[in-house]
Amino acid sequence: MSQRSPWPTRRLFDVRIDALTMTDVVDAVDAAIERRERLLIGVVNAAKMVKMQRDSALRRAVLGADMILADGMSVVWASRLFRDPLPERVAGIDLMVRVLELCNHKKYRVFCLGATEEVLAGLRAVIARDYPGVELVGTRNGYYDASEEPEIARQVSESNADVLFVGMTSPRKETFLADWCDEMHVPVCHGVGGAFDVLSGKVRRAPGILQRAGMEWAFRVAQEPRRLGKRYVDTNAAFLGMLAREKYQDLKKKLFGRREEKDHWKRVRTDHH
Repeated sequence: MSQRSPWPTRRLFDVRIDALTMTDVVDAVDAAIERRERLLIGVVNAAKMVKMQRDSALRRAVLGADMILADGMSVVWASRLFRDPLPERVAGIDLMVRVLELCNHKKYRVFCLGATEEVLAGLRAVIARDYPGVELVGTRNGYYDASEEPEIARQVSESNADVLFVGMTSPRKETFLADWCDEMHVPVCHGVGGAFDVLSGKVRRAPGILQRAGMEWAFRVAQEPRRLGKRYVDTNAAFLGMLAREKYQDLKKKLFGRREEKDHWKRVRTDHH
């Protein structure tokens, strides 16, 4: 089970999701940096929800985050299906951009871990051009052996960063942050997946209309059908199956509750007479 959250929350598949807007999250990031308090940010989408059912280590890592956000529109829609709606989607890449804007304004220090050296070079150029107020205190590619993790954590800690972005795939980014977040002493840690590839210009992001329609995954599949096609078909089908089971249990619980209530009032009327 996840820890108690200081924010309004929703639950989906027994996962706590914080019911926050993008503005709420950026304000929390700023406050965590100012107070030098830990804010480990986790995000969930349909694919990760499925993986968390199959991978207990990933589930523990995500549930151990201080803040858990709905990265996918499918998660927002699912919350509406159960009449417990989340206010909006807070996509990991959009949050990274907003945090970079904050860091640019406040002159905060940033460390970027993940992707290839080529992508990191492009990311460094974009940050220098678009966010000149950001102090980029370190970068490290995401291709390393597990035995190197203590040294990487030490490097991040010694950088005295205010924000750490981890641009790696699941479950690597979640387990790395779960294992080393406290050792690195960085107030804000955010796993951003493939955001480095997009911001550096290596990969195109879906147009806004597809993002709002929850079809960003289809745009990605169209770009890399052989690598991503089967994966998304599998996870999307599994997520729909999870939703159907959850809805069935929800309806059964409501019907059982109504039946119990009817039986109660029937007994009351019988006793009265």
